[in-house]
Amino acid sequence: MARPPLEVAGIFRHYGEAYRASRRLPRQQLRVMRAIETCRTAALGGHVEQCGHCSHIRVSYNSCRNRHCPKCQSLARARWLERRKAELLPVDYFHVVFTLPEPIAAIAFQNQKVVYDILFRATAQTLLTIARDPKHLGAEIGFFAILHTWGQNLLLHPHLHCVVPGGGISLDGDRWISCRPGFLLPVRVLSRLFRRLFLQALDSAFHQGQLQFFTALEPLSDPRNFAAYIKPMRDIDWVVYAKPPFGGPHQVLEYLGRYTHRVAIANQRLISDQGDHVSFRWKDYRHEQRPKTMTLDAHEFIRRFLLHTLPPGFQRIRHYGLFSNYHRRQALVACRLLLSSPVTELLPDPRRDFRQLHLALTTVDLSRCPKCNVGNMVLIELIPPCRYPNSPVVEDSS
Repeated sequence: MARPPLEVAGIFRHYGEAYRASRRLPRQQLRVMRAIETCRTAALGGHVEQCGHCSHIRVSYNSCRNRHCPKCQSLARARWLERRKAELLPVDYFHVVFTLPEPIAAIAFQNQKVVYDILFRATAQTLLTIARDPKHLGAEIGFFAILHTWGQNLLLHPHLHCVVPGGGISLDGDRWISCRPGFLLPVRVLSRLFRRLFLQALDSAFHQGQLQFFTALEPLSDPRNFAAYIKPMRDIDWVVYAKPPFGGPHQVLEYLGRYTHRVAIANQRLISDQGDHVSFRWKDYRHEQRPKTMTLDAHEFIRRFLLHTLPPGFQRIRHYGLFSNYHRRQALVACRLLLSSPVTELLPDPRRDFRQLHLALTTVDLSRCPKCNVGNMVLIELIPPCRYPNSPVVEDSS
């Protein structure tokens, strides 16, 4: 796999020290910057390999494995997809997106864990409630939701991508109920219930003292100001939309491979780093047919990237309903029986190491010598990490 000529890591190494010196950053953002800057450099240690046939030497440095790092998501995505293969059902799948309005997104940025948890809960309750309603589907459904917090321009745009099978188990548990072809649930009904449930939970969090406000939002600490700020949100339409169905399980896996472990911007979208400015490709969904280029001051680029740093330990992929972790195994067996689909034991695949996963992803065999393409690379030395380097390390083995 060819290495992109420009990477987020390179931008961070170039401008990161000056950016950190110009402002106070939360600890988690500092950790993300340091992880990306040192990813696959000597700072994290590594190993030396030698070809058993031609004696070619290769030095490889360790990855940071930070979930915000653009270079560390391919293998994490591959492992996640392996675990999902046995869980897919032989039905069409739908993609439903729930989006927060911009004024709520501002509160979310200052209260990430609380507000993003509310977003997950309100979304799940909305889908499960409307699906159970006999006027709509009248069934118990299962799905998983993926949090994205960015738009194409890197500004804050929190939204959930939900992947939902086209049907569910009847409320009495006796049969599988399929949705209408090409139609899962009415988005207007979903939008209104989502809005009500989210605002109720947000109001409850405020009165329980779970929300904090700073800088321009500090006046919202007053209950009257908070109520006035939220009131217009009750009268606008919240964006919920359903994309066309994927088709069967194979199309779902192909789609999930692009979506599940995305970060704010992929290295492939970067164009240039010149004159203290960074340029990148972006898609304006109002004019989808016109590819666009955005150029930002380097410090503004870093600021926007770090807007999407999640709290430590926050789960950005969650399963609900029939697919919830508590009874997913039993529910999937029941679904397959009702769908007359072969019932297979959901045993995990044998865990593959990074070489096997890299081969599956890229068809490049890391165990084969890249010079002679005959011998195998053999480990001959471990390189210990040197934590907290005095200056950013620019040598990169990726």
